[in-house]
Amino acid sequence: GTIISNPYVSTTMDDLAARLSDPQRPVFLLGEVPPAQKTPPGQVEQICRKFANRSRALATDGFIVYDIQDEPGRSDGDNKRPFPFRRLMDSSPYAALLRQTSGNPCLVYKCIADAQLEQWLEDASSKHSHTAINLVGRPSSQGDYPGPTLNEAMSMVATPKSSDSNKNNNNQNNPQQPPPLQFGCVCIAERHTLESARARGKDYPTEHWNMLRKQTAGASWFISQAVYDVEPTIRLLQDYASTCRQRGVTPNKVVLTFCPVSRPKTMTFMQWLGIRVPESVQRRILEADNSVEESIRVCCSHLEQILTACVGWHVPLGISCESVSIFKAEIDGVHELFRRLQILLLNHGGNPWKVAWVQIDEPLFQRRRRQQYDDDESEDDANHRSLQRSSRVDPVLTALGGAVIGGLLVGAGVLLGESNNNNNNNKPQLPVPHIMHSNNNSSSNIALP
Repeated sequence: GTIISNPYVSTTMDDLAARLSDPQRPVFLLGEVPPAQKTPPGQVEQICRKFANRSRALATDGFIVYDIQDEPGRSDGDNKRPFPFRRLMDSSPYAALLRQTSGNPCLVYKCIADAQLEQWLEDASSKHSHTAINLVGRPSSQGDYPGPTLNEAMSMVATPKSSDSNKNNNNQNNPQQPPPLQFGCVCIAERHTLESARARGKDYPTEHWNMLRKQTAGASWFISQAVYDVEPTIRLLQDYASTCRQRGVTPNKVVLTFCPVSRPKTMTFMQWLGIRVPESVQRRILEADNSVEESIRVCCSHLEQILTACVGWHVPLGISCESVSIFKAEIDGVHELFRRLQILLLNHGGNPWKVAWVQIDEPLFQRRRRQQYDDDESEDDANHRSLQRSSRVDPVLTALGGAVIGGLLVGAGVLLGESNNNNNNNKPQLPVPHIMHSNNNSSSNIALP
């Protein structure tokens, strides 16, 4: 067997952008949707904590927090939205809460159809301390939408206005300055079909050129739509790799998204979202005795086909899993789907690996509460000492009392010392799985906090 030495235990929550940008390692993400906009703050914390606790046993690099839009342009004729639209919390503050609750970093989705996008970007970086966002285009090419174009939005992130003032003040290395935002974009394999190309008046699909254009503008990774039609995905990855090779460009990582489905209404909603599901795949899933399990098998089969077809094309891949509904069976299926896809992708790398658990620093909000409690205790002690100094006590009683208190303090000091030694090694921390793998004879460990 391979000996894994010097395991790396990560305690930082700010390196998700680096992991997404690193072509040498896979990345594994889990998707989450913010609560409804009018959800009370206490209930928001409960929802966040429930998701974090359920997901803690998965070896994830982080979470995706989506920005859900109404997308009325998709609803035309008989193609109505299957589920009613609910306006949700903004993705940035909820992602900040999720990061603090779980200890996991978040990739924050943001639709560019926002007249205040520049301010949103500033808040996401400086107020919510995010380092990785995913820019999503307008919901539809039809209709008028506020906000910049995608090219303008990418330019806002790549060259923020604050960068000039930072240079003038020579404070780029100021630790108080938030780290720069890095961004990725979506890639849509459904556009990379001959049928779609002809509908746009083109002889051949051009989604690979869209990816290269976004990469040139500063995008560091791509996230796909849910994969249920494997052929367009394979064609897109191969065409993207070929174009990058011709241009002398290193391909960005492409994170493939998968989601379980178990009932016709969810299937209809996926198709309304633009996810292409061949009729044969629909029948296979919906006619199965256990539709969720069958959809998981389909997704695993699709990943295996993609990995086999893309050998030698050198496009780094990652995995993201999500549920597009609130149906319990489908939500539960996400975790099983994640585990199986992770095994397939890691086994495909050919290097030994294992999943272990590590401890990470306690979430920031808990540490702040504990520090506030300690500060309050210190203030109470100071007030107590002040009262003692102002009291007039008989010197003999003071001496006797001092001896007694001194003895008690010595005993307490011994107990506290032992407790402190233990606490130094067992301070409030959260166990989180991570993956370690070995490459040839040297160990190369990956921490997935």
